[in-house]
Amino acid sequence: MAGLVDEPRPGRRKSELVLSDDERAQLTRWARRAKTAQFLALRARIVLRCAEGGTNKQVAAELGVREQSVSRWRARFVKRRLDGLVDEPRPGRPPSILLDQVEDVLTATLESTPGKDTHWSRTPMAERTGLSKSTIGRIWKRFDLKPHLQDSFKLSTDPQFVAKVVDVVGLYHHPPEKAVVLCVDEKSQIQALDRSQPVLPMMPGMPERRTHDYLRHGITSLFAAFNIADGTVISALHRRHRAVEFKKFLAMIDKAVPAGLDVHLVCDNYATHNTAEIRTWLSKHPRFHVHFTPTGSSWMNQVERWFGLLTDKLIRRGVHTSVKALEDDITAWIDTWNENPRPFTWTKTADEILNSLA
Repeated sequence: MAGLVDEPRPGRRKSELVLSDDERAQLTRWARRAKTAQFLALRARIVLRCAEGGTNKQVAAELGVREQSVSRWRARFVKRRLDGLVDEPRPGRPPSILLDQVEDVLTATLESTPGKDTHWSRTPMAERTGLSKSTIGRIWKRFDLKPHLQDSFKLSTDPQFVAKVVDVVGLYHHPPEKAVVLCVDEKSQIQALDRSQPVLPMMPGMPERRTHDYLRHGITSLFAAFNIADGTVISALHRRHRAVEFKKFLAMIDKAVPAGLDVHLVCDNYATHNTAEIRTWLSKHPRFHVHFTPTGSSWMNQVERWFGLLTDKLIRRGVHTSVKALEDDITAWIDTWNENPRPFTWTKTADEILNSLA
């Protein structure tokens, strides 16, 4: 009826939830340890958010769970406090490893080291906890912990990182018309290595074998320009690796690319790419445009992927008794590549790269 205002519909009364300092500290520890136990971490986050005054509906939306789940764990905590968040024992044989023991193993693995050692192994962890080595192994496997492995990373500190990523990735996804985009770099210090004894060929049930020691016969450097459109490579080999050789390579590119096309070069910030001599040469060849990748981000240069193929297919297992023999093999390999070139497909956008590194 006109003039009437709907009264807010009364909802189910929420159980009052107030945390002590000790409870809040324990819940925070559980919530922050993403590897400890996913179910326990989620329940801890539910209770912490409810204690901040969030409604069941708000907490469910923020944490991506059902509203009934929030109501359940709120009520369980009010009734039984911290013990209410742990699953009740099921019928059957009781577990031989208690939750506290599992948490102890995971906490020690993630937050400490064994004495002077840099990382845990199963034996010292078993000695510390009183569990068997096989049990330690099963716990680590269950929570995907691998103390014996180490990965590496490096984040660019280039102040123009964002602008350079947008620039280079923009070239990959939207190359200019009437132009070629070439990814340029040098693979320096390629060694001509000869094994101290003949390589034993592969046989059924046995891989190729070679001695661990080798003889060095000198080095060479490969300058390469990878065409992102068709995968062809312009290359040159030099015994030295200076701005003089890089300028010669630019002149070679200038001759190889048809005169009516602009040339966009993607390269890193190596000193030989940005000397006064190189800048002077570029100023006299206005069709050349240089795009630098961010410092410490050579993975953005597609020629690095091509260098990886060359290394895997030829250099790593090659045997060469002279630099000349090494250079002949590299030249032959590149000629074969250019007979059937394969461009790479760059899939990531600049936004996706920046978000993943954020």
